[in-house]
Amino acid sequence: MDSSLFEVLFFAGFTIIIAAILILDLGVFEKEDKIVTMKKASVSTAVWVTLALAFFLFIRFHGEKIHGVSDLNGLNEISAKYHNGATYNDIPYEQAVEKYRGQMSIEYITGYLIEYSLSIDNIFVIILIFASFGIERKYYKRVLMWGVLGAIVMRFIFIFLSAAIIQKYEWVLYLFGGFLVYTGISMFINRNEEESVKTEDNMIVKFLSRFMPISHDVDDHTFFKKIDGKRYMTILFVCLVVVEFTDLIFAVDSIPAIFSVTKDPFVVFFSNIFAILGLRSLFFLVSNVMNMFRFLKIGLAVLLTFIGVKMLAHTWLETIGFETIHSLFIIIGILGVSVLASVVIPEKSKNKIEE
Repeated sequence: MDSSLFEVLFFAGFTIIIAAILILDLGVFEKEDKIVTMKKASVSTAVWVTLALAFFLFIRFHGEKIHGVSDLNGLNEISAKYHNGATYNDIPYEQAVEKYRGQMSIEYITGYLIEYSLSIDNIFVIILIFASFGIERKYYKRVLMWGVLGAIVMRFIFIFLSAAIIQKYEWVLYLFGGFLVYTGISMFINRNEEESVKTEDNMIVKFLSRFMPISHDVDDHTFFKKIDGKRYMTILFVCLVVVEFTDLIFAVDSIPAIFSVTKDPFVVFFSNIFAILGLRSLFFLVSNVMNMFRFLKIGLAVLLTFIGVKMLAHTWLETIGFETIHSLFIIIGILGVSVLASVVIPEKSKNKIEE
């Protein structure tokens, strides 16, 4: 079977399986609006992380099957395409495919960790968006359900479009790297500023209001409604659009960051999607403990800056033997230090008694 056709079939099968799990997790058929409890969010988060790790094991032992590889020629073709022309001509196929699986699995889990950690900053902003629109907690699940589905479609387009561009113009990686360094430094400089979302000045709200009037009734779970025979979009729908637009902005950071790890669009997509699929449950989990990790913002800023520098200096780093596994250790170290520092160094009380 042609490898391209096999890739399409594998991708289709993966999509069908994930869609079935997603329907169960999101509760698409649940009509009642409920507040997601901490316990339910914890269980759901654990399930998605477990599935992501299970897919890591699949790649570790059967990764070449994603591209329909069955011999050394096919393996060299894929490796040359996505790994800077690297080939395995000097070793038997069994050893070559084992090395390829190991490399591919490390790329996947590193990309997943990058996307999952950067999603936390996205969650903080979504919380602010819900608060600014006055959305009740019982409607969070509905907005996030459609938000996740929209994010999957947008990420699919963004990832494979970016991969095609990088394949043709590799210098684009340097643009991505410079942008990530700028974003990381900006995040660090502005880490102590109070974030806010002003709905009255929001350009998306102004844009949407040109096409249809907006109902500001916040006690309604519908996206559209009729009032005196006239059709209105509800504030819940406006909030959903703002959340989708915000996710697109964050994707501009996170997707290039994963391309610093691998140029294989399938690995980028799988690692990205598993992280996005767990975003809804992670939202409800993080929203309850967000004040515990005050140094996480700094950690994410350092993470983005490191990834940007890695993209800018990737040619030199390859010459000194810097590999994806080293990136994985550094990323884990950055996140671990920021979380540990948040726990060990408590925040000073703002209400000190003045002497």
